[in-house]
Amino acid sequence: MVAAKTLSPPAASGEPGAIPIARADKIEGMAKGMAVLEAFDTQRQRLNATLAAERAGITRAAARRHLLTLAHLGYLETDGSYFWLAAKVLRFSGSYLATARLPRAVQPTLNRLALQTRESFSAVVLDGNEVVIVARSGFEWKRTPDDKAPPAGMLLAYGLHLGARLPSHATSTGRVLLAAWPGPQFDAWLQNRVDSGGLPRLTVHTVTDPHKLRELVDQVRRDDCCVSSEEHELSVHALAVPLRDMQGRTVAALNVVTSPQRLTAHALRQDLLPLLLDAARELRPLL
Repeated sequence: MVAAKTLSPPAASGEPGAIPIARADKIEGMAKGMAVLEAFDTQRQRLNATLAAERAGITRAAARRHLLTLAHLGYLETDGSYFWLAAKVLRFSGSYLATARLPRAVQPTLNRLALQTRESFSAVVLDGNEVVIVARSGFEWKRTPDDKAPPAGMLLAYGLHLGARLPSHATSTGRVLLAAWPGPQFDAWLQNRVDSGGLPRLTVHTVTDPHKLRELVDQVRRDDCCVSSEEHELSVHALAVPLRDMQGRTVAALNVVTSPQRLTAHALRQDLLPLLLDAARELRPLL
């Protein structure tokens, strides 16, 4: 196992890893507006003022003003009662993907791994209770005379697209990134999840018991890798390893996604883990 430093503990307030800020410097209106934008997700694609207020933790009157302002600026569309995200919000993700160092650094490696193995690879970062896919392999399958169907590993699982957000507790990458936190930080995160409704069950295999999840994360710390089988989606399992910079900080996770029919969990570790570990070592000077 590689001895490594971990990410700094979260700031006293705000999201984990947030930059501390003096109260006098914080623009509450901006914070509330961003909270309203973040209220939209795959479960709630359309919101009215009441729903937005509940999800953003602000008053209905404030939510209504923010919704109307965001619609005026072009970030939301509306039918007069409900609001939904407009294409303009993609300016943020597009700018990040075009300029951020991490996606540009890992993309050639992801493509090489995909061409070498005909499997799907991703680089993922942690954001709150979710992981976000910031880079994906660009392998394009081309049928040959001997092929009857695309390789099973190349059939992307539902929602595994660039920018997709997945629950960290049910994914291999999420557990790798959670394992990089100091124990007290992870314990505080886990307790917060329990207090706010628990760990959501996505399939019959999803680990929702907090004690079991703690044991699994401890195991990831010992193994320096993680296999998650059918916890996020049935017929999909994944192997992940940490991506560390030259200071030893875990800045992202590298994973491969395939199906149990194509590769067993044992085969993932035996055949693909060495490739992932080699790739992580190669990428370290670039991170």
